[in-house]
Amino acid sequence: MRFTLVVHSAPYQSASAGTALRFARAVLDAGHQIHRVFFYREGVHNASALASPPRDEQNLPQEWRALAKEHDLDLVVCIAAAVRRGILDKEEAKRYEKKAGNLAKRFELSGLGQLIEASVVSDRVVTFGGGR
Repeated sequence: MRFTLVVHSAPYQSASAGTALRFARAVLDAGHQIHRVFFYREGVHNASALASPPRDEQNLPQEWRALAKEHDLDLVVCIAAAVRRGILDKEEAKRYEKKAGNLAKRFELSGLGQLIEASVVSDRVVTFGGGR
């Protein structure tokens, strides 16, 4: 089965982002595929290269990157939500005349079209957080 995950919560806003990560691991361990993980709304903060939690806490942004590297996952961050919240890659930082980008490696900025495409080709789309 092919899954797409949508993460709406920041890494330390609630348990949602951590639950999404554990779900992703379980899906992969069960032999299923993850087509894409799409970070939207506050979830874009999972892609920050500047997150520095205390050493005794889970570093969710780092763990997403490690999982993506291990399984060659597509980690897509909604560009509109990211820019609005100050998550920028090098190109967007230049475009908005900022000194540097802060998008972590393995994440890419893109539009909602990536979520739509992922929804079409996936068997299941599972959403975490964003109970508005």
